[in-house]
Amino acid sequence: MNVPIAIVGGGPVGLMLALFLDRHGVKTTLFNVDETTRMHPKGNTHNSRTMEHYRRLGLSARIRDLGLPLDHPTDVAFFTHYNGWELARLRMPSEAEKRAAVAASSKTEQVIEPILRANQMYVERLFLDYARTCPNITLRFGWEVTSFEDLGTEVRLKAEKTSGGGAENWTAQYMVGCDGGGGFVRKTLGIHYAGESTLDQRVFGGAMFSSYVRAPQIYRDALGQRRAWTYRVVREGFQFNLISLNGRDEFNVSRKADDPSKPPDDDELVRQIQLGAGFDTPVEVISHRPWHAGHALCAEHFGSGRIVLCGDSVHLFTPSGGFGMNTGVDDAANLSWKLAALVQGWGGPRLLDTYEIERKPIAQRNTMAARELAKPFGAMHQTAVMEADTPEGEVARREAGAHMSTFGEEFASIGVQLGARYDGSPIVVEDGVPPADDYIRYVPSAVPGGRAPHVWIDEGRGRASSLFDKLGVGFTLLRLGPNASAAESLQTAAKKRGVPLTVINLPDSIARSMYGRDLAIVRPDQHVGWRGNATPADPDALWAKLTGQT
Repeated sequence: MNVPIAIVGGGPVGLMLALFLDRHGVKTTLFNVDETTRMHPKGNTHNSRTMEHYRRLGLSARIRDLGLPLDHPTDVAFFTHYNGWELARLRMPSEAEKRAAVAASSKTEQVIEPILRANQMYVERLFLDYARTCPNITLRFGWEVTSFEDLGTEVRLKAEKTSGGGAENWTAQYMVGCDGGGGFVRKTLGIHYAGESTLDQRVFGGAMFSSYVRAPQIYRDALGQRRAWTYRVVREGFQFNLISLNGRDEFNVSRKADDPSKPPDDDELVRQIQLGAGFDTPVEVISHRPWHAGHALCAEHFGSGRIVLCGDSVHLFTPSGGFGMNTGVDDAANLSWKLAALVQGWGGPRLLDTYEIERKPIAQRNTMAARELAKPFGAMHQTAVMEADTPEGEVARREAGAHMSTFGEEFASIGVQLGARYDGSPIVVEDGVPPADDYIRYVPSAVPGGRAPHVWIDEGRGRASSLFDKLGVGFTLLRLGPNASAAESLQTAAKKRGVPLTVINLPDSIARSMYGRDLAIVRPDQHVGWRGNATPADPDALWAKLTGQT
């Protein structure tokens, strides 16, 4: 059987890659060992850039309805125990407050899709259900790729049904490994990770377990008046974290492993939760899952020949900042249009090389950002006196709370979310000085290489009111300000090369000031590739550069 793109691994990155390629009209077959997505808590953070990608697929509104209730705060709160002293609270808005802020935002607001707290297990299930409706996606859940070979002009692979009784041989133009940190594809290619593999500290360091639990009375008895997204207990010799999944009774418990070789004892876990709560409360343990904190690893290469790697296959994170899955989704956004261009014939021979050139520096940047943001957790103050109702206890709690109140950027970091840039890429035309990289702040800039600056194009703030809602599936030519040229030569050259191009007229002076030029070309991944005040003397050469022909 033949398919343009074979994807190995049906987690969020593999599914997003298939959905992006479906949007480009490219057929894929997606292989996944499990027969469906796993209903066990994973990451909880979908950052602003990821939400913009969901918006492109028409899914952001549906995803925003998952997880916590609309009025539930997304605060991060620290306690001696849940019915005891509250040490600190990092205040963050509910989903309802975020929606209200977007509705009232200025014309040049950049955060049009605020960060969302919804557990990955819910979102993955939505992806899978949606993928089943897409005409270009063939799902092989419950199938394992057991061998593959890059023949130079195509990739041949064998897949076997995990429940037995079936095997298939497939031929693909390209294959993408999205099968995770211990994945078969990367290991078979002989590609290794480099970077920092350990972080020796009490929190977010070493072997960990994630446990899925149901505590039906804990809101009624302790947390109902202290609602947050994350509830962390910090006291001498004891650290414990509950992450709210549905705002009612289900939680993810994250703890360092007592014994990395086996999951926590259920009875002991219940006792730990009750110690953290400060009272006996019924707890049902649903499942456990091991993971490892402290990684800041990036693959030496992002692929070989016609086989490419994406997501955790090329970078492993500590969870602080929530950058792992989000970086993988951004990988898929970058890779998908390049694969589409190659399959459809308008991408050049150098285009696939730019995937590693552009994404590897971002993976290195983001893994180190996550690691740095994890370090303050290892220095949290934990003393017995914190629980005493004495002047000394009050001082200890105040000092601990002051330290914890500095953790805010671990849960925000808009500079990491929106600030990825591809400066120096061979398919970006340099023009101007880019803003300095900053984990904390994002400065919108139309200097080619970065995310296209956003602008609302009418008085509405909903679907179809954003410039991003108007950008084409392929490239987009923006004609900015009242005096922009018609740029017919750019359009003609794109048509001759078969490059998909949408033209958008923005006579508004505010949009013109955001881009600093009369014309700009936005790539399919919403990054600026070129800008200028007039069409170039050789528009064909420009398209050759932007599509990897030269």
